[in-house]
Amino acid sequence: MFVTYQIFSFLLGGLAKAGLPFVRLLAVSFPEEWLAHPLLQSVLAVLLTLALLFVVGQVTSLVIGRQAFSLFESLLERLPVVAKIYGSVRQLLDTMMAKNETSQRVVLVDFPIPGQKSIGFLTRTLTDSTTGRELAAVLLPNAINPTSAFLQVLPMERVLETDLTMEQAMSMLMTGGAVCPETIRFTPPAPHLDSEEKTG
Repeated sequence: MFVTYQIFSFLLGGLAKAGLPFVRLLAVSFPEEWLAHPLLQSVLAVLLTLALLFVVGQVTSLVIGRQAFSLFESLLERLPVVAKIYGSVRQLLDTMMAKNETSQRVVLVDFPIPGQKSIGFLTRTLTDSTTGRELAAVLLPNAINPTSAFLQVLPMERVLETDLTMEQAMSMLMTGGAVCPETIRFTPPAPHLDSEEKTG
């Protein structure tokens, strides 16, 4: 309940903060006594922001809206610093929200010490230019606050793929493990033995 309260407080506070300037402008234009109440102003600010987000979402779903959004993205890509940040965040979100299961690989890695595993998202596979060894780029979000994370590059054999979905992994992170499936693949599978080794 505490975590839920914190999340809703953060979300509602952000929505209210975004809409308050418009509500206060409305209160100045229409000096009604009920518009000056702080609680009512916050509620109106939240509703106004939600309505604005809904309208923007509907507009961007149209052809004209998609063209305008593409123009906006092209302008961002021309800004030196903003382009790097926006491009990286956009690529990460596209990877995590993609419906293709190959891009949604929830893994476990030994962190912070061997024997203790952390949930991570395998975002990309790399190749060691020296040895040709396959490497994995794994994002390790912090529990409760997944907006802060570690990025580790480690050998692929040290990455244990799980049977968790992205939704299950995010639920575990957001609730500190309180909401999770009953079973999880924690132990690596036993090495496969061919017929000659078995007979020997």
